[in-house]
Amino acid sequence: MATPRVNPNKRLEDQGITGVSNAYYNLLEPALIEMALRRNEGHLGLGGAFLASTGSHTGRSPKDKFVVRHPELEDTIWWDNNAPMSPDAFDRLYTDMLEHLKGRDVFVQDLFGGADPAHRLDVRVVTELAWHGLFIRHMLRRPQADELAQFVPEFTIINCPSFKADPARHGCRSETVIALDLKRKLILIGNTAYAGENKKSVFTLLNYLLPEKGIMPMHCSANHALDDPDDAAVFFGLSGTGKTTLSAEPSRVLIGDDEHGWSDTGIFNFEGGCYAKTINLDPEAEPEIHATTHRFGSVVENMIHDPDTLELDFADDSLTANTRVAYPLDAISNASATSLGGVPRNIIMLTCDAFGVLPPIARLTPAQAMYHFLSGFTSKVAGTEQGVTEPQPTFSTCFGAPFMPRRPEVYGKLLQAKIAQFGSECWLVNTGWTGGAYGEGSRMPIKATRALLNAALDGSLKDVEFRRDPNFGFDVPVSVPGVADVLLDPRRTWENPEAYDAQAAKLVGMFAENFAQYVPFIDDEVKRAAIG
Repeated sequence: MATPRVNPNKRLEDQGITGVSNAYYNLLEPALIEMALRRNEGHLGLGGAFLASTGSHTGRSPKDKFVVRHPELEDTIWWDNNAPMSPDAFDRLYTDMLEHLKGRDVFVQDLFGGADPAHRLDVRVVTELAWHGLFIRHMLRRPQADELAQFVPEFTIINCPSFKADPARHGCRSETVIALDLKRKLILIGNTAYAGENKKSVFTLLNYLLPEKGIMPMHCSANHALDDPDDAAVFFGLSGTGKTTLSAEPSRVLIGDDEHGWSDTGIFNFEGGCYAKTINLDPEAEPEIHATTHRFGSVVENMIHDPDTLELDFADDSLTANTRVAYPLDAISNASATSLGGVPRNIIMLTCDAFGVLPPIARLTPAQAMYHFLSGFTSKVAGTEQGVTEPQPTFSTCFGAPFMPRRPEVYGKLLQAKIAQFGSECWLVNTGWTGGAYGEGSRMPIKATRALLNAALDGSLKDVEFRRDPNFGFDVPVSVPGVADVLLDPRRTWENPEAYDAQAAKLVGMFAENFAQYVPFIDDEVKRAAIG
C-alpha cells in the first residue's frame, strides 16, 4: 500500500482542503499506478502502461471554461473569448467542492510549469484520481528533492471529476466546469475526467502571466539542430495539425511538443512530457511515439484494447478519435535534457486546411506571419473537443484561442517584436487536404511535409525558385527535391481547376471577414499583407 509523502512546507489546509480521508503527496509512478489499480480507475497495459478511460468527456470542454471577473482584472482579460464568472459564484463553487472532497482520498503533486528557473510557475495539482496524478507528473516538470522540500505553490488546481456543478448556484453553463480565479490563484475543475484539462489550465495561466514579463507564450512544439541548440525552430498549431509528429524529427533534438515560452535568451518548454494522439499511429512512421504506448508509466487514454491480450487497436475510434498517450520527455531518445533552446531561427505555422486550398509550404514576410498568426486558420479535427466528429474549418487566433486569456493583439505584438528583434524566418505549412476538400481530396503526404520542413530548417529552401500565390500573396516554392512539383501547386492537384478557384475565393473571403476584427489594432504593413 502506498504511503503519503508529506511536504511539511505546505499542507492542504493552506488551500482550504480539510477533512479528506487520505492525502497522498508527490507519489512516484509505481505508487500512483498501484493506487489507481486498487481503486479500479483503469487497467495495467502491456509494458506497464496505464490504460484509462475518461468517460463521457473524451476531449476538452471549452464552453464550460470560465474566468472570475474581478474589477482589477477587467481590462486585462479578453472577455469575448473568456466566459466570466462572478466572484460570489466562484466562492460558492469552491465551498461546495471542498465539502464534496471531505471523506475522500486526494492525490497531490507539486510541480513546475516551465523549464527556465527564471520564469517557471510553482503549481500544486490536487486530484481525485490517482491516474490524474500520474498524468500531470508527466505533463509538468518535476522538482528535485531539495526543491520539493522548499516548494510553496503559487497556484493550485483542484480537479474533482465526481463533482457536478449547479449552473444556477455556480454561475456556469452545465454540470461541467473549469473555473480560473487569477486573483485567488485557484483553478477548479469538476465533472470531467479528461486529463488534458489539467495541463491546459496551467498553459492558460502562463499565457496570462508571462506577457507582463515580455515573454511570448506559444502553443507550439519546438526542436533544435543536433549539434546546435541555437538553431531552434518552433511549430505553431492547434491539436491535430502535426505539432508532436513533426517536431519529433530524429535528425533534430526535441525540446517539447505543445507549449513553450520565448524570452530574450531563447525558448523553453513549459512541460516535462508529451501528450500525443494515437489514432492510426504508425509504428514505422513514428516508432518512438508508438513505443510509448507500451512503456511503464505511460498513460494511454480512451484506446480500445483486447481484453485478453491487452493489444491496443490504433484504428478503432468507436469511443473517440481523440485517443492519446501521455509520457515523459525522456521516453524520446532525441529529447533535450534541458528543454531549452536558443532564439528560433525558423517559425513554422501549421494549419490543417480542410478546404484543400493552401499549398504544402509557403514563405511568409514578417507582416504576413503576423496576419496568419492572428488569423490562426485551421480545422478542428475529430475528437479534440466535445462534439467534433469531422474536420471543421475554424479561425483560432494565435493558434490557440481557447487558452488565451488576454486579447490576441497582446500576443501578436509580442511575436511581431520578437521577429523584428531576432530576424526569424517564417513559414506556413499545410498538413490538411490536397487534391480537393475534405471528403474528396486526401491528406497531405507526411513524407512530403517532412521533406519540405527539412529543406526550410537546413536553409536549402531559400535557394529554390518561388512563385507568388495569387490568393494570399505569399511565396510558394516551384520545385523542391524529393517532392512532386504538382503537390506544390494545389490548383493542379484538383481535377476541376475552376472548382479550386471557387473554393480559394471562398477561403480568402473567410480570412478577410475574420480578420476585420483585428484591423483597428494592427499597423499598415500588416493591413497590406491582409489583402495579399
